[in-house]
Amino acid sequence: MPRVVQFTGPREVEYAETPGEPLGSGQVRVRTRYSGISAGTELTAYRGTNPYLTRTWDPELRLFTTAESAPSQPYPVVGWGYSEVGEVVESDDAAMPPGRTVWGIWGHRSEAVLPAAKLRAVPEGLDPLAASFARVGAVALNAVLSSGVHLGERVAVFGQGVIGLLATRLLRCSGAEVVAVDDIAQRRAKAVDLGAAHAFEGAGAGERIRELGSADVAIDLSGSYRALHEAVRTVHVGGRVVAAGFYQDEGVGLRLGEEFHHNRVELVSSQIGGVPRELAGRWDQDRLNATFLRQCAEGNVDPTALVTHLLEPAQVQRAYRLLDEGDPDVLQIVLDFGQE
Repeated sequence: MPRVVQFTGPREVEYAETPGEPLGSGQVRVRTRYSGISAGTELTAYRGTNPYLTRTWDPELRLFTTAESAPSQPYPVVGWGYSEVGEVVESDDAAMPPGRTVWGIWGHRSEAVLPAAKLRAVPEGLDPLAASFARVGAVALNAVLSSGVHLGERVAVFGQGVIGLLATRLLRCSGAEVVAVDDIAQRRAKAVDLGAAHAFEGAGAGERIRELGSADVAIDLSGSYRALHEAVRTVHVGGRVVAAGFYQDEGVGLRLGEEFHHNRVELVSSQIGGVPRELAGRWDQDRLNATFLRQCAEGNVDPTALVTHLLEPAQVQRAYRLLDEGDPDVLQIVLDFGQE
């Protein structure tokens, strides 16, 4: 019987049996091989801090409300996850035959029935494990595009988790000088391996970067308000800061009356739901994904080097606990359904 990862409450996770689905017109059945765990978005569901769990999202107003109504996503949260690779085992679409290796979004589940149109073939010659980074790679690339960086400019990247490290590498591919910022020594070392010219701890990073001559742009991928504030402190007058983390609760540590105000800093949001406004005529999510995977296939980016744990799905409780506790030796955890 198929199985799926689900959160039944804050810090409560299980790998449970789920009924199989019949195949419909134009659909395919995919058997999962790899499913990467997001240490940002998914931890908010695991911890119970995600706004969809506590508020109601009004899609017409595009507002979270606190009205007396059920949250948009109550527990249990079933099959969250967005970094999957698998093999087509049954198909009702001739363009997506059985045996094809595909990537897409179907959550942490052993198999899924999906419209064939929602799946993409893994590029020929690309390691399927690398293809499981398609979505997180697109998040990193979207932040880079939002920065508007030019060849030879200095970019400070705050947060050297998986997406931050991918952004660091993509910026180097774009010809930028990268200054990596993270409190974990192992992540700073990895950033240097990926091409960062400098790597600093978060405390005092603003002064250290200004000693280099300031940053042209800063990207925060940490989701920390204090890091976002420090990112504001690094840029030139009129410089741009890209807020690309998933920030939770109130903005403790972000003081907008200081450098943000006096240096007229531009603060922009980057979120995978859309590309930068000025690029909307040429870029979309499909292009983000395809561009990132092409960089992987051409050998410019190797996301598999960020995988520190390949765990069988039955160990999913351990996986989230490691991420929640902030183990410094953990970067990317991938559930390997091939171990079942």
